Amino acid sequence: MSSILNVNTANKTFFSSGRKTQALCNVTIDIDAGERVALIGASGSGKSTLIRAICGLEILDKDSGVLTINSREIQSHGQLSNNVRQIRNEIGIIFQQFNLVLQLDVITNVLIGICPQKNVFQIISRRFTLDERAKALDALESVGLVDFAYQRASTLSGGQQQRVAIARALIKGAKVLLADEPVASLDPESSRKVMETMVNLSEKLDLTFVTSLHQIPVAKKYCDRTIALNQGRVVFDGPTRDLNAATLAELYGSNVGDLVMEDEFSDFEDVNIEKQKLTLVQ
Repeated sequence: MSSILNVNTANKTFFSSGRKTQALCNVTIDIDAGERVALIGASGSGKSTLIRAICGLEILDKDSGVLTINSREIQSHGQLSNNVRQIRNEIGIIFQQFNLVLQLDVITNVLIGICPQKNVFQIISRRFTLDERAKALDALESVGLVDFAYQRASTLSGGQQQRVAIARALIKGAKVLLADEPVASLDPESSRKVMETMVNLSEKLDLTFVTSLHQIPVAKKYCDRTIALNQGRVVFDGPTRDLNAATLAELYGSNVGDLVMEDEFSDFEDVNIEKQKLTLVQ
């Protein structure tokens, strides 16, 4: 496999009310084409910051290294590449809050995904070619929503809206699919459909899939590799099958409860016991 995503010494510091927070600290990762990777960590561990940095929405500190997508530099030493908008065409990103325009119909929301490739007049007047509209319909068909193309986005359920967001990410021909907590606000059944849609599409279209998650059971089911962050540092990077209650308790201590939903995954029923053992050892 060839490497498609490289993050070299990523550092990100936030300043607020005179306080300094290190969101990312010397994060270095390499992800191969076609991998399915889960980013896990308690709230504030740096997952969302890392995803935003990968797609150039977050500028890293000047002491950071180079971040590349498909061997193309998206940012380096705290500066975005001059070609960042063009490089973003290779990245599809899905957010927790969907970011749809609810007053518009579904197909227009999908077509918004190619707006960076068009001029302002074309966007305002909604001038999309027949080929672009056909691609939007194909993207909707791939997520099982082609029959809803001309409905208002506001009429869809949360899970359906998230699948529209997936179609929007796919229409521009992305090679890397990033998802930031894509199922955090969905019910279990909608979460299952959304995750299966993303995984199936990544396999069918040969995409690299990276998603941040709170739910360890979801990571275990859908992602082959897991990268765990704790206070901005990589503390685990390996096969997801190697994650167990003892490992998580050692990595996260009292914060492990933020990551494990014990009633959904039997392998983690003993997590509290492992936490107690760790406390006694310390």
